[in-house]
Amino acid sequence: MVLKIKQKMYWNKTKECMNREELKELQLENLKQLVSRLYHDVPFYRNEFQKIGIMPEDIKSLDDLANLPFTTKQDLRDNYPYGLFARPLSQIVRIHASSGTTGKPTVVGYSRNDIAIWSEIVARSMVCAGADSNSIVQVSYGYGLFTGGLGLHYGSERLGASVIPMSGGNTEKQIMLMKDFGATILCCTPSYAIYLAEAIEEMGIDLSDISLKAGIFGAEPWSEGMRATIEKKLNIKAYDIYGLSEIMGPGVAIECECQNGLHIWEEHFIPEIIDPVTLKPLPYGEEGELVFTTITKEGLPLLRYRTKDITRLTEEKCECGRTHVRMEKISGRTDDMLIIRGVNVFPSQVESVLLEIGEVEPHYQLIVTRDGSLDVLEILVELSERSFSDKISILEALERRIKNRIHSVLGVSAKIRFVEPKVIPRSEGKAIRVIDKRKL
Repeated sequence: MVLKIKQKMYWNKTKECMNREELKELQLENLKQLVSRLYHDVPFYRNEFQKIGIMPEDIKSLDDLANLPFTTKQDLRDNYPYGLFARPLSQIVRIHASSGTTGKPTVVGYSRNDIAIWSEIVARSMVCAGADSNSIVQVSYGYGLFTGGLGLHYGSERLGASVIPMSGGNTEKQIMLMKDFGATILCCTPSYAIYLAEAIEEMGIDLSDISLKAGIFGAEPWSEGMRATIEKKLNIKAYDIYGLSEIMGPGVAIECECQNGLHIWEEHFIPEIIDPVTLKPLPYGEEGELVFTTITKEGLPLLRYRTKDITRLTEEKCECGRTHVRMEKISGRTDDMLIIRGVNVFPSQVESVLLEIGEVEPHYQLIVTRDGSLDVLEILVELSERSFSDKISILEALERRIKNRIHSVLGVSAKIRFVEPKVIPRSEGKAIRVIDKRKL
């Protein structure tokens, strides 16, 4: 009997497996060009450089990046809509904007070359998740100003795959077309993937009639427990993809078949980890805030953009053969982090506890109120159909288990309130996990 060894698949092996010294040389060359372009073409950055007395010719090594100023979401809003663009609008072929719910949206512009690079790295990312030209990709991210839908769409076409541009919503039709068209790759948020899985079950469709092999999920933090739930409910392999509109969109980083961190495509993006309080760079392996510098982007190049995402980096070579730095799954964000009686709490930590315990659905909400000067955390937990019919004594025991485990893992006390199945609102986009009533 001859054993067939699965051949490693790459989209661009030369770039994906580049020698790290060569990669760093390329980064430095592109960084020098970036700083020069920002200084000469973007008044905002020229002013920032002049404030700290730095000229483009001062950039002589990658270590000099730490001397350059940060860029924040507020900077984009202050320069709304086109103030940070480095190319005239005549060279901007597409405009996207963030889906922020407060203040001005953050506007991003793409040159024709930016779109080509974006399509290329998304195609590369999709191959990491097992896609190829024979794949049928159902894109259930929203289309429009949000970068998710069009980002995966163009990348799929660049790969040569067949694209179903479904967008979000219309769940029954999503499932009908998924089944009838034979979709093999699903692209959406992880919370919507669970929603689809529940709807498939409710519609009485057998998973054997669904051709899905893999899912590419992003746009919100999700835990390993949620990955296991999705993979079980949809009988697929679930991959985490990372991106944000300010940097490029989806495809900045993705997991490979090893699922041991997300590869960041470093010939286009230089990642850093900083301490979010001191703003000092942290070494590989330490957790902190993720910062990106876009070194090939033309329309809206950004220097040391603070993502607010919390993770850590490693430059150890992956078993897949790719040499690009990997980031851990996002554990939370500095701006959706809750501070409860002095304790930092991320929704994803709560999610991990609930999925670890089981007997409840992966749908929850954190509600924070204030009783006098004391913060009160209440966690709404949705019971499964089976648990909902259990005796009161069994539910009380489950409540104690969850409460004790939350206290053990998070170091904070929380009230646990069970709700009936389907009570917590489902989301076709990013799930609403936190309701902070202290701000009202």
